[in-house]
Amino acid sequence: MSDDVLTRWPLAPASTADWLAELTQEDGLTGFEAPRRPDAAWVLGGMYERGENAGESVNHSQSRDEHPGPGWRRLRWAELAARLGDPVVPPDTYPCFNCFPSERDADIRPGSVEWPAEGSLDRPTWDRLIGFLTEHSPQGPDTPCLAYYNPIIARDYDEKHIRSGRLGDARALFDHPDIYYTPSNLWPADRSWVVCTDYDLWATKVCGPGPLVEALLADAELEAVRLPWTS
Repeated sequence: MSDDVLTRWPLAPASTADWLAELTQEDGLTGFEAPRRPDAAWVLGGMYERGENAGESVNHSQSRDEHPGPGWRRLRWAELAARLGDPVVPPDTYPCFNCFPSERDADIRPGSVEWPAEGSLDRPTWDRLIGFLTEHSPQGPDTPCLAYYNPIIARDYDEKHIRSGRLGDARALFDHPDIYYTPSNLWPADRSWVVCTDYDLWATKVCGPGPLVEALLADAELEAVRLPWTS
């Protein structure tokens, strides 16, 4: 399976990401945060809460985030925020470890919460996001796409690491054999939307047309928010 991912997503020329560097005026070290195109929403990474009789967390790492296992349940950001009396994302803050500041003083059992992975979406959220992108792309699963991996996760500071493939095969990128992160950026060849996952953040920014963004915000499974103080 892992070798098949690289076969379906061969390397692309480094120049294919030049437009993102020009658009963002960034070097892509942690990913390119694109501005609204013309709208944007942040898809929040999955976190989980451990029940009283749950086993130890399994299949979880800081970078490739799976469901932790039996006895764990998805803990929505809005639920934890309401419990703590915090905003879902504090004003003028990006979704990251600075969220939920009241957690430090709350009575939360040590090890009872698996926080979102930094720099990568969890598998359930990634899979569902790809579904929405497919629905809102004119060519559907046949939409040609490019995936950029920042040099920190690609462990290559000399050359941009970019792969090309079909949107219908994008779920498989979660199982890249050499990089344990979802792509830092994913976009179609027509540049109608851009997905941005910064290395330091707990969420993924989706920039694109209004109907795509509204669909993400309205979905009952994904947890997406607008953060108007971001570009």
